[in-house]
Amino acid sequence: MTTRKEALIKLKEVLLLRREALKRALDGDISMLQSLSQEGGDVMDAAMDTAQDEISSQLVEVESRELSQIDEALSRFKSDAYGDCEICDKPIPLARLQAVPYASTCIDCARKQELGQVSQGEDFS
Repeated sequence: MTTRKEALIKLKEVLLLRREALKRALDGDISMLQSLSQEGGDVMDAAMDTAQDEISSQLVEVESRELSQIDEALSRFKSDAYGDCEICDKPIPLARLQAVPYASTCIDCARKQELGQVSQGEDFS
């Protein structure tokens, strides 16, 4: 049976791999977006290009947000805060971290935060 510390170290490796994959994807997506040019064509081609550009733009936004969350999680590793809820300071269950390795809050606090019942840094225990 692995210890929590060993599991957290494995999650750090997952975060680093995901971070690298996202950086590569973003580099490709951004260069692809920059290389797209509106050439001559009919209205349908232009509409399809516009729709594809919008989808690509949204993907870049989602990937950028995830990359930021991963960077924050890796920063928490440096300060020995990774794996602890930023709101209640209790350990985040490993199952949650394995599902969402960059999670910064436990499920209870995340739910309360979504409902507007607590803000980050507030202790309600």
